[in-house]
Amino acid sequence: MYNQARTGLLKGMNPLLTISSIVMIGLALGLVGFYTQQSAHVIYGLRDILNPFLEWYYVALVAFMLFFMIWLGVGRFKNVRLGNDDEQPEFSFFSWISMLFAAGTGIGILFWSVAQPIMQFQINPFMDQGLTPEAAVIAMRLSFFHWGINGWAIFSFVALVMAYFAFRHNLPLTVRSTLYPLLGDRVRGPIGDMIDLLAVFATVFGIATTLGLGIQQMNAGLNQVFGLVDSLQLQLTVIAVIMGIATFSVLSGVNRGVRLLSELNFWLSLMAVIFMLLWGPTQYLIGLTLEATGDYIQNLIRMTFHTNVTHGSSWQADWTVFFWGWWLAWSPFVGMFIARISRGRSFREFVAGVLLVPTGITIIWIGLFGGTALYQELFGQGGVIEAVDENVSTALFVMINGMELGALTPWVSALLLLLIGTYLITSANAGTLVINTILSGGDINPPVMHRFMWGVFLALLTAVLLVAGGLAILQAAVIAAAMPFSIIVLAMIASLLQALKQEKFAARTGGRSVSPAEPWIIAETDQDDESLSLEKVKAAHERLETRSDADETSLADEKKL
Repeated sequence: MYNQARTGLLKGMNPLLTISSIVMIGLALGLVGFYTQQSAHVIYGLRDILNPFLEWYYVALVAFMLFFMIWLGVGRFKNVRLGNDDEQPEFSFFSWISMLFAAGTGIGILFWSVAQPIMQFQINPFMDQGLTPEAAVIAMRLSFFHWGINGWAIFSFVALVMAYFAFRHNLPLTVRSTLYPLLGDRVRGPIGDMIDLLAVFATVFGIATTLGLGIQQMNAGLNQVFGLVDSLQLQLTVIAVIMGIATFSVLSGVNRGVRLLSELNFWLSLMAVIFMLLWGPTQYLIGLTLEATGDYIQNLIRMTFHTNVTHGSSWQADWTVFFWGWWLAWSPFVGMFIARISRGRSFREFVAGVLLVPTGITIIWIGLFGGTALYQELFGQGGVIEAVDENVSTALFVMINGMELGALTPWVSALLLLLIGTYLITSANAGTLVINTILSGGDINPPVMHRFMWGVFLALLTAVLLVAGGLAILQAAVIAAAMPFSIIVLAMIASLLQALKQEKFAARTGGRSVSPAEPWIIAETDQDDESLSLEKVKAAHERLETRSDADETSLADEKKL
């Protein structure tokens, strides 16, 4: 582990990194809380300056990451395992998918699955006229694009690199470890601390922003179902309940609390999807989802490389730059959590699972929920557009009311409220675990006391932001913070390619034969015993040379035959 304290209050943690994180977060919180207008002016001004650059830079980066991940999953490295050669996955496929989706974008698509299709349905640069059946298909296609395979390419890349160096090369599970081939032992010093500090910053404020948005949506649902007044006091009460449950679950660890809650999310989501399919406009939903999916696949390359070069509208900056920045800003958090639960999987299994399965689930979810809202606007009484334009957080529950379910309406709304709550809890406890993993120098089981402390700290942070009204500002700041982290992502690409050069392959099958062994790869767990580490490296080299001789002998025998 990196620079862990062995005694005192910060035992098991990196003291400098932990204190620096608290100070930096406190300063940022003070600026947003006490100088809200001034902070907004600076942050929005910075974003306006960066937008023309980000409109092509983010596009190029995300496009490269998508094709790079596909290459890793189907190319010569597809059999490389995130762990030892014979290691099996730590979690079942069902538990794995449930956890990565719940911690990834679960709460996000709950918030946007109705609102985004409705907003794109009204106006976007890819259609001539809004509010038509054709516009509905394009709106769904654009929603799939921003929540689909491109975004998951960002999460999956960061997660794969972290898992590769942590479980294949026995380095601590932190962002800094991904740059070991480039920086060497300097990752243990100030440079490494700065890299992890940026990851902590993005994680903390990304979680606080998402919790704030999700809690606002929960309050809208509580108002719709139980008639409770949407007030600051109610929001603070919800924060206390959600974070209390999240902190308790993260104390029980990934194998128990986090896994069980994620599986509960899956079953609740499945119930919601089946209900929408059966009680919604079934024929229209199936037809719209299929047609929009085909439209999405046909236009994927075009949309991936769209840069708004003519600057005819602000759509690219408002939507694509926003979402790519959001995915990048969240990638340290979600990437580390996905890495934590992906030990033992091959590159091929990992890429197929993280790229395709969540994208498929997202398409079905948005297709059913967004499609129902579009149907109401095209063929029903409408009302969703007005709700979205007035308050985005009410869109989901207004759509449910528009289904005219009678006595079922409050029960369905209550199910969605429960689903929002469980997604908020899983996002919060995954975030708490990730923050403590980074601050503990890469310990995947950080000290229990600090897990509790950061759970409380996140609750207070979210509460202060809601009181100060700084969530919108924070969103813009998180997107701007994604740009410096994108530079780290570029370095991670070079670092991974450097490390993969050491992977050995059989002569014909292309399968990996032995674990890599290079002088820069020394198990962090043995860093206090230099002689033991050098002996391990020497032994690994001997195994590599022996296997190489065997491969040459085998190849010679094949030629004789």
